[in-house]
Amino acid sequence: MPDTYPKVDLKKHYGELFSAGKKDFAVVEVPPLSYLMVDGAGDPNTEPSYTAAVEALYSVSFTAKFASKKQLGRDYTVSPLEGLWWADNPEAFTARDKSSWKWTMMVLQPEWVTAALISDAIETVRAKKNPTSLDLLRFETYHEGTSVQILHVGSYDDEAPTLARLHNEYLPDHGLTFNGKHHEIYLGDPRKTEPARLKTLLRQPVRRIAA
Repeated sequence: MPDTYPKVDLKKHYGELFSAGKKDFAVVEVPPLSYLMVDGAGDPNTEPSYTAAVEALYSVSFTAKFASKKQLGRDYTVSPLEGLWWADNPEAFTARDKSSWKWTMMVLQPEWVTAALISDAIETVRAKKNPTSLDLLRFETYHEGTSVQILHVGSYDDEAPTLARLHNEYLPDHGLTFNGKHHEIYLGDPRKTEPARLKTLLRQPVRRIAA
């Protein structure tokens, strides 16, 4: 089937959700969005399941993209990797105790990509290379709602001061508290970009503290 729609870049389509300044926190309203997701735990730098999770996510995401273009005439740019991060002890993040981190890695999907298309993409990937985390993938809607975000430029390990400012200054000063997991959107590829130039959008869902 020939393309019948213009190619879509979801980073541009959801512009403010993928952009923020480096200095000031911005408040955004995040609508319900569809993601391909996989859960795991442990240090992302050393845990084999993390690498396997990312491989499975992108194998299926690209397969779904090609199926969408061929079957529906709708092409799009595969979105950047995103991650939800948490720990039983929140201080594990500022202390950089990565072994105790838990995560959900995910890739945003266009609104017209269906569960059936994703299911077919998974089976196509299984027949070709069957990555180890394939059966851990799930496709679901995630709704963050009101969130605060900022752009971090630099190494992932240098995020702590910005997060401390968010947690200890911005949120209390604005009468806000946590309403979901810490969210990171990786706008730079660590395989191709030196750590000092990496761009990561840091997002925190929030709610107002009851008076």
